[in-house]
Amino acid sequence: MAKRDYYDVLGVAKGASADEIKKAYRKKAKELHPDSNSDNPEAEDQFKEANEAYECLKDAEKKAAYDRFGHAAFEGGMGGGRPGGGFHGGGQGDFASAFSDVFDDLFGDMMGGRGGGGRGRAARGADLRYNLRVTLEEAYSGLQKTIKVPTSVPCDACEGSGAEGGAEPQTCPTCSGMGKVRAQQGFFTVERTCPTCSGMGQIIQNPCKSCGGQGRVHKERSLSVNIPAGVETGTRIRLAGEGEAGMRGGPAGDLYIFIEVKKHEIFEREDTNLYCRVPVAMAVAAMGGDIEVPTIDGGRSRVKIPAGSQSGRQMRLRGKGMPALRGGNPGDMFIELAVETPVNLTSKQKELLKEFEALSENNNPESSSFFSSVKNFWDSMKG
Repeated sequence: MAKRDYYDVLGVAKGASADEIKKAYRKKAKELHPDSNSDNPEAEDQFKEANEAYECLKDAEKKAAYDRFGHAAFEGGMGGGRPGGGFHGGGQGDFASAFSDVFDDLFGDMMGGRGGGGRGRAARGADLRYNLRVTLEEAYSGLQKTIKVPTSVPCDACEGSGAEGGAEPQTCPTCSGMGKVRAQQGFFTVERTCPTCSGMGQIIQNPCKSCGGQGRVHKERSLSVNIPAGVETGTRIRLAGEGEAGMRGGPAGDLYIFIEVKKHEIFEREDTNLYCRVPVAMAVAAMGGDIEVPTIDGGRSRVKIPAGSQSGRQMRLRGKGMPALRGGNPGDMFIELAVETPVNLTSKQKELLKEFEALSENNNPESSSFFSSVKNFWDSMKG
């Protein structure tokens, strides 16, 4: 029976690119795999046929020979085939080679990337997190702060190589530096981390006694950190290369500083705005007057209280809030009045208040409006 055209087998045009050919083969491999077609006796032959086609077309030299001579390119010793008899399709070994490409494409990222060579020779260090609490005043002005971070640093004895005397690590004989080994299981090629080098790709014949071959040791480091003005809870500061040292001379990770701003006893913060609740004497609220309020920069601002002010009234001090972290105008400060009712009155004070109450029939508009509404409500209920 004459062989089918390899392009027809994979369902691609003759001028298809390498990516299009691989994509078509992946689709065919999934569609025709014998394990998924137990009720189709022809599936295995079709599966091998697709494998044979891909084995040829994935190779640039073989593909060029096939495009010129067709199947005859691999018969009778013509160029482009394997030495000593040309290309022989359909064998399990050929399938392993072809399907390995698809395996790598599907799972390469999860297993560290195709080939794996050298991926662990200089492994990057881990990123570290440091939680830093600052006061609201410090968040307002910014500061330079020294922190102590427990981390891993390069070993001085071996200069980070992990080998005694700074000797160069040797290529792992088991995986030839790949960091992983492959095993054939039926139609599949399975990759596993190399048991000899644990995926590093290299082994150390004489490990450093100071670090045990890791190339790094644990140590507490002191770092000076610049906290910019305007930070708030949740702000993250990244210090590149200040994380954990990499293994065997690998690059260090990063240090991430997470800011938490402590609660303030006077001010409440909302974005760049500040809120301050200020108690006001009943007489001042009634007649009006001036009061002094604190500001976050440690200063004072004089605020004029209008006559007849009620509790909850807000007044704004523009530009007296927090600075914007990434530039822009600062926030505002809002003063909320809390009219204070006097307590522990003397007899004289009580007498004066009673006299004041008798003269205040028309001085309480909110009370008058409320009780008028209450009277209307009761009247409607009776009706």
